[in-house]
This record gives sequence, structure tokens and C-alpha cells, in this order.
Amino acid sequence: MNAESSPAFQGVAPLPGVPKPDPILVAAGVERSFGGLRAVAVDRLEIQRGSITGLIGPNGAGKTTFFNLLTGFDRADAGTWHFDGRPLQGKRAHQVARVGMVRTFQLTKALGRLSLLDNLLLAAPGQRGERLAGAVLGGWRAQEAAHREQAEALLERFGLAPLSRHFAGTLSGGQRKLLEMARALMARPRLLMLDEPMAGVNPALRQSLLAHIQEIRTEGATVLFIEHDMDVVMGTSDWVVVMAEGRVIAEGPPAAVGADPEVIDAYLGRDHGKAAGA
Repeated sequence: MNAESSPAFQGVAPLPGVPKPDPILVAAGVERSFGGLRAVAVDRLEIQRGSITGLIGPNGAGKTTFFNLLTGFDRADAGTWHFDGRPLQGKRAHQVARVGMVRTFQLTKALGRLSLLDNLLLAAPGQRGERLAGAVLGGWRAQEAAHREQAEALLERFGLAPLSRHFAGTLSGGQRKLLEMARALMARPRLLMLDEPMAGVNPALRQSLLAHIQEIRTEGATVLFIEHDMDVVMGTSDWVVVMAEGRVIAEGPPAAVGADPEVIDAYLGRDHGKAAGA
């Protein structure tokens, strides 16, 4: 499904900062500077619930920094953002994850000396055995069994079940991407934020990852992902947001964004037409 056929975006104008019918995430006035460099200056951005939104832009546009700010891995200089109406500015990364906003990383963060199964079990939320009262009063064994069943089901779903007892450090780059996505789903996110999920992945695994992203949306979660492969973005996204120099310069349906002159300028440079004609 794309924006042209998605009822959620019917009547939504392709303009930066445009309001969405049912946003799960709303960011306003988010700014971050490093010395004299303004890395992020997002006036307003809304992410529609139940959609797949692609976040694109040239290298250095501020996409990953924006992810870091929203998910508590960095501190904003200014701005507010709300997830399902709940303010998240100032929250730490684990607090953000607990409310259902979970992210992955461009460089995977698998725990290499733990098995694939243990990597997933660590991500399960609300584990009673981690607290003294829960450990003493009991009830954690049944929960642990349920978590193990969920983890094994996710490993099967992502084609990693035969490797469940292997160390995560033995996986290929593409397999680590699959593991990280499975681990994120173990936390039962309502908004899954993927930072370049296709980077370094071979073509066979790319198709598997794309199918999983679409399944996540079908199951009711919202997906926001950073990606440089325009074929992936155009073929997977319901809506596309474009950043350049820290700002949101365009957003809209994939076809409209792909034809936007400002987007083309951001990627190719304002003199690309002159150079092509020289």
C-alpha cells in the first residue's frame, strides 16, 4: 500500500509540517546544535498512526540525530514531542522504549557474546524477576516461559531459529539486522523506528526485511524508517518526509516527493541541471 491508495492520507496536502488525521508522534520546534553547526531544526512533523513513513535526505541532513533526540539518546536544545499525547522530551532512552517507541541502529547493537535467544529475552518488557519483590513473591517463571515462547516465535518468523543458540557475534551483517528488528519487536512497540535497515544487507535478505516491515504495519504498529535506497523508500512507504540541513523541506506521497524540485536540488545540488547541460 502507498499514500495514493492509503485512506489515512486522503486529503492530506503534501506540505512540510502538514497535520495528519491521527498522528501517533508529533514533534514541534525540535533543535540541536553542535558548536556552530545546527544539526536539527524541525519546525513541525507529525507521523500518522498505522503507516509506514520513510525519512530521507542527503548525508548530514540530521536524520539520525533527529532519531537520537526523539528516543532519548541525545538531548535537544529546544522543542517538544509527544507520543500518543504523552510528552517525551527529557526522557531517557529506556523510558521512551517502555512507552512503546522503540528504535534500531544503523550500526547494529547485538550483544555478540550472548545467544540470539538471550538477545531477544533481554528485550522483553516488564520482567518480574528483575525486581526483588517479584523474585521473592514468584510468578516470574510463567512470565519467563511466555517470553521464551515469544522469542522463539520471532526467531522462527525471521528465519533465525536454527541459529537460536549461536552467539550473535557469529552472524553476518544482514542477519544482525534481522536479529535487531526481531529484538525490537520483542519489546512490543507501537512505533518502530528503523535507522537504515537495508544498509549492508544482501539482496536476498533485503527482500525478507522489506516483507517484515510491511507485516509490522499490517499487524497494527507504525513504522518510521531512515533509508537511502530510493527504490525501497518509494516501494514501501505510505508517506515520505525529506530532511536537508536539519530541516523538513518536503513531505508527501512517494511519487510527489520524488518529483519535487526542492528534493531533487537537495540530493543533486542546485547546479545539477546546468552541469548536465554543459
